[in-house]
Amino acid sequence: MSRTSPEGRVPEQNSPGNAARRDRVTGAVVGSAAGDALGAPFEFGAPGVFTARFPDGVGTLSGGGGWEPGEATDDTQMAVLAGESLLENGGLELPDMFDRFRRWAAGGPKDIGLQTRDVLTSGDPWDLAAALHFQVNGRAAGNGSLMRATTSAVYFARQGRAATMEAARRIAALTHGDRAAWEGTAVFHELVRVALDGGDPSAAVRGALDEVHTDDRARWATVLGPDWHPDDATEFNGAVWPCLGTALWALRTTTGFERALAAAVDVGGDTDTVAAVTGGLAGAVYGLGAVPERWTRTLHVPLPGYGDRVLRAADLVSLADRLDGNAGFHRQKTYT
Repeated sequence: MSRTSPEGRVPEQNSPGNAARRDRVTGAVVGSAAGDALGAPFEFGAPGVFTARFPDGVGTLSGGGGWEPGEATDDTQMAVLAGESLLENGGLELPDMFDRFRRWAAGGPKDIGLQTRDVLTSGDPWDLAAALHFQVNGRAAGNGSLMRATTSAVYFARQGRAATMEAARRIAALTHGDRAAWEGTAVFHELVRVALDGGDPSAAVRGALDEVHTDDRARWATVLGPDWHPDDATEFNGAVWPCLGTALWALRTTTGFERALAAAVDVGGDTDTVAAVTGGLAGAVYGLGAVPERWTRTLHVPLPGYGDRVLRAADLVSLADRLDGNAGFHRQKTYT
């Protein structure tokens, strides 16, 4: 993390050739973190929870429920650790990523999914822990692998559809033994990849589904279909299917980054993760410039288990840029 970047200051990306893509890349990473922090205070709330607090639809990273204003949760914390593992190892080194997750879990995060906690604290080897958990419990299709996937989606995006989806499955399998979670995370990777290239994630669903395991394809086709609505969900949105389905629905049925995030949080339920996934997609579509400055000013990501590290918006921009293979910044602009 950069300890010299003033709070709330985000590096300006002014390379003409890469400006549009870099705006989308940084929008994805910062947007996911902002969605996480936006949704955190509303977790397990009823539908309409967002508009009940913000009737005009203009929300803030308000804090509450044990969260400071602008504080990101386990979703972004794990995303940062995954991204840093990829960068420091020059690619996918699964034992290292698992160890980083395990160190974080031992550091006492404020929030951690039950399944993820059980896997990371089991003491089982990295390549067996999730599978053993699945064998005992029989259910492991939570959204915990999806929530942290924006950084890895950015990292692998330039490698194409097949490579990014396969990487997503392998990372998801570190904590989730159910193939449904792997496939949902893989689809998310592909939708982000298309958005970073300037495409429409909704239009990319068909191609992504072609790569999904045949046993899972029909269910994913349903929740990612153009007529699906969160009211059609057959599970709580802490499950991977309605979580990603709601994120795509929020993007598809709104205009603008902020409206997409408001719609996602207003569904209620697992609001931080649904909004984090929505923020990753919407940020990849609309770019960093669409993320409200009043959100980035207070956005911060503590990292339990890693001393006093706290990443700010500028640090997330730097991380995103490095994940996409573009190091170096020029002027700074200050959000006021």
